[in-house]
Amino acid sequence: MAKTRAFISFDYDNDEGAKIMLAGQAKLPDSPFDFSDASVKDHLTGDWKTKVGRRLDNVNVMIVLCGTKTHTAAGVAAEVSLAQAKGTPYFCLAAYSDKTCTAPTSVKATDKIYQWTWDNLKKLIAGQR
Repeated sequence: MAKTRAFISFDYDNDEGAKIMLAGQAKLPDSPFDFSDASVKDHLTGDWKTKVGRRLDNVNVMIVLCGTKTHTAAGVAAEVSLAQAKGTPYFCLAAYSDKTCTAPTSVKATDKIYQWTWDNLKKLIAGQR
């Protein structure tokens, strides 16, 4: 069975370490998802919306990795807005279990931040949210 292709949206300035750990989980033999580093690393300039949009066209789901300052991350908010406009499914995942994690400003009021466990991640990738 083909793995689900995921786009990981994260606060590049504050949560890159958590993103590296999440991407590492994609390499596990029983991982339900595959990931390619598609996030925008530079500040939003030029045709960034087009670039992100093309990347979203090639994935099945967006994982919004939420850290302690994600509510201030304009790039993450913009990526989520693009996913919403394109109809790309997404879910918010807490980057840290021992800190208060915040969602980007563009998520819906009904969106919740899920705890990052291996079992939860598998369920969320499978659409159980």
